[in-house]
Amino acid sequence: MFLFIQESPFVFSISLVLVIWVLFTKWRVVSKSRNKKNLPPSPWKLPFIGNLHQLGASLHCSLLDLAKKHGPLMLIHLGSVPMLVASSVEVAEKILKTHDLIFSSRPQLKVPNALFYGSKDIAFSPYGEYWRQLKSIAVVHLLSNKRVVSFKKVREEETALLIQEIRESCGSVVNLSELTVSSTNNAICRMALGKAYRGLKFKNLMSQMMCLLGVVSIGSYIPWLSWVDCLSGLNHRTKKLSKELDEFLEGVIEEHITKRSETNGFVCGVDECQDLVDILLDVQKENANTADGFIIDKDSIKGVILDVFAAGTGTTSTITEWAVSELVRHPQVMKKLQQEVTKIANGRSMIYEEDLDKMKYLKAVIKETLRFHIPVPLLVQRETTQDVKLMGYDITAGTSVVINAWAIARDPTVWEEPGEFKPERFLNSSIDYKGLHYEFIPFGGGRRGCPGIHFAIAVNELALANLVYKYDFSLPNGKGGEELDMSEIFGLTVHKKFPLLLVATPRF
Repeated sequence: MFLFIQESPFVFSISLVLVIWVLFTKWRVVSKSRNKKNLPPSPWKLPFIGNLHQLGASLHCSLLDLAKKHGPLMLIHLGSVPMLVASSVEVAEKILKTHDLIFSSRPQLKVPNALFYGSKDIAFSPYGEYWRQLKSIAVVHLLSNKRVVSFKKVREEETALLIQEIRESCGSVVNLSELTVSSTNNAICRMALGKAYRGLKFKNLMSQMMCLLGVVSIGSYIPWLSWVDCLSGLNHRTKKLSKELDEFLEGVIEEHITKRSETNGFVCGVDECQDLVDILLDVQKENANTADGFIIDKDSIKGVILDVFAAGTGTTSTITEWAVSELVRHPQVMKKLQQEVTKIANGRSMIYEEDLDKMKYLKAVIKETLRFHIPVPLLVQRETTQDVKLMGYDITAGTSVVINAWAIARDPTVWEEPGEFKPERFLNSSIDYKGLHYEFIPFGGGRRGCPGIHFAIAVNELALANLVYKYDFSLPNGKGGEELDMSEIFGLTVHKKFPLLLVATPRF
């Protein structure tokens, strides 16, 4: 070939011109094709980084500011990745209901992929048969109302321990943020793993996991800058944590397998004695003996367990933390709630789960907390599986999608005085958090809505009812509730920037 070119420079020149003409023609066709598409409004972007420079630390706030200029359906670019941002009830309903199937997949993100065994869990797994089977197992065997009720005793015992810890610190300042995280962790450990892991090591693992899940991997959006993740230490931290979590979970599963072999697979004999690992091992065994059964391997079991902790620790504890913070800032709401729980308790030592259905104001306080402080303000990213027409715009397959649930919950065209904490708005309202009212979607909606809603709410209602029943809470040094710092830190979840330090005074 080289010799031919040397001997025929004219032929080579003609060939080069033809190649350039073909490439130019192809580029024009692609450009025209793109120009014909009616894309959603977009803010101006820079080469290579897209709109990354326009996003601040509080991503949900930055996206709302951009949406105010460009509309409730907006297309931004994170590096080379197009991302659709939905910020209104109408758009959310189209995504979560009308076109739910098309918007039901997940993009493959670097950190979740590494921590959750190649996204073999429920939350981050791409849409498909594997995800459908795994979610079905979770809904039927792990997170059904019957199963949630079966762990009633565990929740009551851990709530009693929380109250006792506060009692032992009465008269001094208590770190309610730390106590609620520990209590939630212990309850979830007992329900998922069979016993509480109260040591510092386990708490650190869970804390690191939640922290890393909130970190943006530069390489996921700008591939040629992947070296930044290495330089920042993200790759090392992710790999190290993944190894430590796997070693811990491997030990937990082997402990369960050993215990079952020693008892010939007999685990207490009743459902109430089984934890989530036992249930998953039972399902694994049953399906292995069925010709067409869905096979779940050990990595799938580990992934589901991590899902429970990511959802439980990250969202459940922060709901209680924000609820108590708002009660301290609104004494009249605190007083009204205390009157309700005191009346229903009728002199007993604590509130029990069978009392909770009678507490209408408690449920209103929880709902208003979920509206005002949505634990996951940007619902977990979705990805389109095919081209679709949305609100008159063309959305291509493979587009990442985020729903700004925080913006929707603060929309003044939907909510009266959205910037005020008013539980009364839910007292005579049919609006619920189960994903069917698109103005209020703290747990998402559609196929990818959180399947553990009952699990989380049961823990929150019981803890909050007993906290306000047993104690009055105030700020240290005689400060008024209006002086409480409500600054946020944004990650996978939004929690208080500073711990909730309060003085607890026994009410009786």
